[in-house]
This record gives sequence, structure tokens and C-alpha cells, in this order.
Amino acid sequence: MVVDFPERAVHGGLGKRQLEKTRKSVLDFSASVNPFVPQFAWHLDPECLKYYPDDSFSALKERIGQVFHRDPEEICVGNGSIELIRAFCAVLYRNPATNRTFFAGSPTFGEYELSAALAGASRITDPRSASVQFLCNPNNPTGQLVSKDEVRAKLSAAKDSGSILFCDEAFIELSDPQQSVADVRDPSLFVLRSITKCFAVPGIRFGYGFGDPDLIRKIETARSPWCVNAYAEAYAMEALLHLDDLAASRAAIEKERAFLVSELEALGMKCTPSRANFILFDCGRNVSPLCETLAARGVLVRDCTSFGLPTCIRIAVMSREENQALIEAFAACVH
Repeated sequence: MVVDFPERAVHGGLGKRQLEKTRKSVLDFSASVNPFVPQFAWHLDPECLKYYPDDSFSALKERIGQVFHRDPEEICVGNGSIELIRAFCAVLYRNPATNRTFFAGSPTFGEYELSAALAGASRITDPRSASVQFLCNPNNPTGQLVSKDEVRAKLSAAKDSGSILFCDEAFIELSDPQQSVADVRDPSLFVLRSITKCFAVPGIRFGYGFGDPDLIRKIETARSPWCVNAYAEAYAMEALLHLDDLAASRAAIEKERAFLVSELEALGMKCTPSRANFILFDCGRNVSPLCETLAARGVLVRDCTSFGLPTCIRIAVMSREENQALIEAFAACVH
């Protein structure tokens, strides 16, 4: 019997794989993480490794709740934000009577479509007819940011049509946290957050979310047991106390983003205005061979063909030295 099964979503963050393959150092612009991470001390008591994590993660949720002024019953945690996308979809589409449809703008993060498809849902073009409306804010890969007022308007429209608005704010701490809706309590809203981008620790895999207590209880049931390991929990407990320190990161990213846009446009590239720590630009030609040439030079970028943008590349904003190295390599490859 032939069963239609979706393919894995394509992601950036290829540095480790490339390093293991070539044994050469690489500049990884395919992973959009903070290049200006605030420094702070954190500690894991080795005794913690002798025990399973507390699967209720009560201390961790208390810390998140204190920072965001939310009740622990409104908070879920996961092994990276993608686990929570999967759990959310598993919960929402579990009922056979549910309208198994979703809406997501295009281009956007591929895990929404994959997670919904794994739960038996299909993508539609009319948000008013969808059970779930996915909003990535700021959007990946464009870097475009929707204001808080605009998100509230989208939430109101979703409620009117009987939809749930899923707002993914994985990059908002490096964009403009004032536009976050993490403080908005509404049964029709779920907000997804992450610390792995803003603190440049994707290796620990930690995400969290806010929503109606009934939805959160179901997501907590659907996620994997003990999903946040002791290292991730210890780091998150401390990192959450340093979110205000990211103001300096945002200022430095804004400066370097402007530098990169100027240099790329001087090379004839068309950049999409971005409010995030990454830039999408159009090369006017199929970029796959160009990405391969850059990789051979030890520079990894995100080929956006999987987003439906075969002429576009997404790059992370990094330090001035790294950004200059990228521009030099790119200029050599396009001329």
C-alpha cells in the first residue's frame, strides 16, 4: 500500500555538518543566531544528571511566568520550538470533527506546513476558512515584522472566523520585543517563543509557549516526557533573567544589517527590508550553484529554493569581520 507522506522540511544551520564533512572551519550564515550574545555565568550541578527532570518543569515555568507575568498553567515547554509546533498541531487536529485546514503566508517557515500535514491537515489560501492561522513574526525568511496592533487585528479576525492564531515569535527578541503579544491572554491565541536564537544556543534545544490553560494542558500531554534536559533547563533558568541585556544585541545587529544591505545592493542584489537578524536578497538567477560555490569557499548561506524562492538567499547578520568576509567571498563568486 502506497501512503502519501510529507518530506522533511529544509533548514539552515549546516555548519556542524560541513565541518564534519570537510574538517575545515566555516562561516555559517545559514543559521540566524545572535552574534552579539550578552555574557553571563550559569551553572549546572552535576548531581542533577542523576535524576530525571521534573516533567512538570514547575521551577522553569515559574521563572518564565515571573519574567512574562503569566501563570504557569498558561506556559508549555519543549525540546526546541519545533516540538511545540508538532504538539500544537497534534492537539488541534486530533478531533475528527475538526476542520483539518490551516493558513500560512508565503514564504514562511516550513515547519508549520509539515507539522500540520503530519497531523492530517491541509493548507488553504483563505485564512477565514482555516482552523489555524500561522503567523511568523518577524517572518522567516523575509525578516518583516508585524506590529502588535496589527497582530491584535489579525487575532480579532481569527476569532470572528473561528480560527486560532498561532504567533511564532522565535526571533522577536532580536527584532523589537515591544511588538510581542506574549502578554495577550485570549483562548484564540497561542504564542511561541525561543531562547536559542537570541542567546545563540541552538544546540540546547529549548522553546516555550503561552496559551489558554486548556490548550496548554493538552500540549503538555502531547509533548515528549522529560523533553527539556538538565543542561537546557539550567541555561534557560539563567538566560531568562538576561532578556533586557539583548537591547545591546539589537542595536549592534541593526548597525551590521545596514552595512550588509549597503554592500549587497552595491553588488546589484535586491534586499527585502528586514527587521530581524537576517536578510533575504534576490540574486536574479538560480542561486543553488552560487551557494555551492560559496560553500566550497567555507561560507554557508541559506538557499531559499525550499521557500519557493529559487533566486534568493538568506544570510544571518554577524560581526563586522565575518560580514566583510562574506561580502568578499560573494563578490568573488558573482563577478
